[in-house]
Amino acid sequence: MSNDLNQEFVGDLVVGLDAGGTRTRAVLAAAEDGRPLGEGAAGPGNALTVPVPRLTDHLAEAIGQAVPEQARARVAAASGGFAGATAASAEEPGHVNARTALTAALRRLGIPADRIRVCSDIEAAFASAPGTPADGLALVAGTGAVALRITDRRTTTSVDGDGWLLGDDGSGFWIGRSAVRAALRMADGRGPTTALAKSVGQALGVPDEELPGDGDWSRAHREAYRMHVLPAVMAELPIRLARFAPLVVEAAGEKDAVADGILDEAADQLADTVRALQPGPGERIVATGGLLGPEGPLTAPLTARLRTLGLTLDWVPDGCRGAVALARLAYDGDTR
Repeated sequence: MSNDLNQEFVGDLVVGLDAGGTRTRAVLAAAEDGRPLGEGAAGPGNALTVPVPRLTDHLAEAIGQAVPEQARARVAAASGGFAGATAASAEEPGHVNARTALTAALRRLGIPADRIRVCSDIEAAFASAPGTPADGLALVAGTGAVALRITDRRTTTSVDGDGWLLGDDGSGFWIGRSAVRAALRMADGRGPTTALAKSVGQALGVPDEELPGDGDWSRAHREAYRMHVLPAVMAELPIRLARFAPLVVEAAGEKDAVADGILDEAADQLADTVRALQPGPGERIVATGGLLGPEGPLTAPLTARLRTLGLTLDWVPDGCRGAVALARLAYDGDTR
């Protein structure tokens, strides 16, 4: 989006930030109606894992791209949704880091830092739904997975989000790990035949002669396959297993029973995560993450499962719109 500060627009401005684990996005908008006027992007914005000086740099870079220098004095409020932070406690380390970095970034750019609002990236995504809801449920299903109950724009209950080692059930990581597990089990004789063995092996650079084919997959080739796959996987960060999730979606589209089963179980896991929040019929549930988007592989199966709870998904792509909406609330004096 190009900056569009023309002669016809002279009102106050607000800045909304979606600061996630991989990048930070900033959106400049009109305080009056939320009309977007410019945007910028920079590096990661996790308030717990990115040191405050570097986080400040990333925020300043993104905001600096979004807000032309001649317009900076007109920014009346800013709001940021940060991975690793929450609106629930101003004393929580992530919240403190995010507010410290955002305040410093604004001052570096000559932008007034009087009205600042900090929340989690998920709380911002929840606020991105139409009407800027204050209460309801949020579900994230991307690389990780977590469900939240949000009350008065603050997280009051969370389910899962426990990371790759202990949780994130039904996430992209979980699906990708399941793909590699299925491939290894086919190779050692414990699991059924699945196209995932070939596609996972190809993705990891297994030589063609060691991949399963149309004929007999010999024991020697199975052993060679395993001896190639295991070190290749172990050499990467565990979270990188999420990159195999698209292979499951592709195999399921070709009617592979194992891949179908993985996606069905993932949908079950996410439904259980939502169910643990004890939702009431008709409660709003806002979802984000690639697994649940318009083309998301779990959208249809999870929607069917949630329908039995009287719930329907309301998907949003990210927290940018919500961060702008929250900045506008801060502009109006609402800093809850």
